[in-house]
Amino acid sequence: MDIANVTENARTLLVLYASQTGTACEVAERIGRDARRRYFSVKVMPMDDYDISQLIQQKLAVMVCATTGQGDEPDNMKHFWRFLLRRNLPTTSLCSLKFAALGLGDSSYQKYNFVAKKLYKRLMQLGATPLMQLGLADDQHELGPDAVIDPWLEKLWEILLQLRPLPPGKEIISESILPSPKYTVLLTKANMDQFDNSSLEKILIATEKEGAPSKTLPFLAPLISNTRITSTDHFQDVRLIKFSTKESNIKYCPGDVVMIQPCNADYNVNEFLNYMKLDGNKKVTLQQNDPDIPLPQLPKESNIRNLLKYFFDINSIPRRYFFELLSYFSTDEMEKEKLVEFASPEGQEDRYSYCNRPRRTILEVMQDFPNSARHVPLDYLFDLIPPIQPRAFSIASSLKIYPDEIHILMAVVKYKTKLLKPRQGLCSTWLASLDPDKESVRVPLWTRKGTINFPKSLPTPIILIGPGTGAAPFRSIIQDRAADGIQGQTIFFFGCRYRNKDFLCADEWQSFESKGFVTTFTAFSRDQENKIYVQHKMLENGQAIYNHIQAGAYIYVAGNSKRMPTDVTDTLTAIIKKHGRISESEAEEYIRNLQRNKRFQLDTWS
Repeated sequence: MDIANVTENARTLLVLYASQTGTACEVAERIGRDARRRYFSVKVMPMDDYDISQLIQQKLAVMVCATTGQGDEPDNMKHFWRFLLRRNLPTTSLCSLKFAALGLGDSSYQKYNFVAKKLYKRLMQLGATPLMQLGLADDQHELGPDAVIDPWLEKLWEILLQLRPLPPGKEIISESILPSPKYTVLLTKANMDQFDNSSLEKILIATEKEGAPSKTLPFLAPLISNTRITSTDHFQDVRLIKFSTKESNIKYCPGDVVMIQPCNADYNVNEFLNYMKLDGNKKVTLQQNDPDIPLPQLPKESNIRNLLKYFFDINSIPRRYFFELLSYFSTDEMEKEKLVEFASPEGQEDRYSYCNRPRRTILEVMQDFPNSARHVPLDYLFDLIPPIQPRAFSIASSLKIYPDEIHILMAVVKYKTKLLKPRQGLCSTWLASLDPDKESVRVPLWTRKGTINFPKSLPTPIILIGPGTGAAPFRSIIQDRAADGIQGQTIFFFGCRYRNKDFLCADEWQSFESKGFVTTFTAFSRDQENKIYVQHKMLENGQAIYNHIQAGAYIYVAGNSKRMPTDVTDTLTAIIKKHGRISESEAEEYIRNLQRNKRFQLDTWS
């Protein structure tokens, strides 16, 4: 028997992640780097990319998973999770597996870290042995998720090295040694004529194939219209944007979401190219340095300019490893010292104040550290800068009324921090800038199931509570029911600041109401001295709500996650207590029962 192979196999670690926005991926890659420094043979991959039938033979695994929506697993975990839920799996299926699980969540959501908790429990039900307590990182922590992640990882390596000691004569590779880049970048001169930066058809992978569009094969949807639906003197710019899906094979239902792949503005791309002194026309080819690290999906014609426009998220907020990696290339002692401090556990509060609170971008940080950033080799940009992630929008239209279209309601993100430049949302700023009347515009998109599910039985009564752009999924279901002629079964509570400034889609609600398809109650919080919110209108109409619930109504809440979902839930509890003539604890149990039976669902975001 080959002793070397036995040792290598014994020190094999599997790191699986489930990520919607990229955070869990970043943490998993950090674990992978730390594992290599400890001479583990390590694979890091999304859960759905892993052949789960091999898990039965795995000895050591670390799972990192985010929670999306209201306790839903990320898209790249759905197949993995469905397999684990199979009822015919023996309770000894994973008896050889020792595992650790880390959840990434946001305690402003009701089902905080729900996916990690479910996964931890299910793995144990199948016979796997936990190496340590489940880690629950929280975005809402004053120091961010690292406040939990750092001590959890420290404990993890302590345990793993007890189980799998370092090979004889080896020591943990020092963090002061620069790790190898993920890929080798090869540059060649490109013919300028072959690039047309205004044409997405030439940049993204072609979509003329059968089957529904997906992240790897998005549909390039023509933009039909891009209309501001708040008054010009209102502080918030909200758009109703319509896309054509003709000949796309896209099908969706009310409650589903559309994923949109944004890109960087040309002025930011030019700023980066000029600052880093890069030739944007050089063609890029990647080579693997590690067979366990697959090549990323790049724009079809990958010159440096197109990578910066369509791939690298240069306007995202840098994470911790960014500072660590940047420090290796510093030629200035003061810059290096600051970067090392920001990358350390002790420096996380300073890093958070410098970066996260003011929302400082990767490009701006690189400009703050010129004697470090300008020395980063091109090979390392793929380690330094994350890829642009798609953005999810609730679909605000019905195929029954608009058979070849998708509509969204989008608030344009723009706000001030202590920095001179206003902060802008990447996707919303890009979409808001597009004008189909001036030029033909196509936007890469695909659809997926949403976090809320409307009742299959058409006449089932529903209660909808959606302030602001939370009205988006409800516009879809109200249109759907109107097309089916369902009258008298839909109650809709809408809230905004002013009737004449941000009453989104007002004409539509009034038209549907006049035809008996919906009963609408509106709360305009700033039109009078005393602020009036949707929960006040709910209390005023408590008897109607209670009667609807007693008749089997489903309740849906969509919108901002800060206080609204809690306030609405408390209001529903008060209504059930009052009109059902039961105690507070009985009313709370009534609400929990509605949730268990999927009759009370929330779709909220921060």
